Amino acid sequence: MISSLSAVSAYDLARPAIAAGGARPAALTPKPGEGLLSSGDRFLLALDRVDGTAQAAMSGSASSQQLVQTIAETEVALETVVAIRDRVVEAYQEILRMPV
Repeated sequence: MISSLSAVSAYDLARPAIAAGGARPAALTPKPGEGLLSSGDRFLLALDRVDGTAQAAMSGSASSQQLVQTIAETEVALETVVAIRDRVVEAYQEILRMPV
């Protein structure tokens, strides 16, 4: 489900670029570091969603399938955040190793 949501998001972002004229509106042009912030926001949203689903499952208003699916989506989001963090740490360590 995560990959289909990502594909839909990517399509929505690409739609203005392939429209007549092909110019991407300035509002959709990402600024440096903006991608990481939106990834962080999506991760926090996933955490909030899994908390809400867990509470709903405990009260009986959500099915166990919904809970398992939400937990799996959050696990993928967590793995992505950890991979990004590892890359940032590796880049920082490379900078520290550079001769001055």
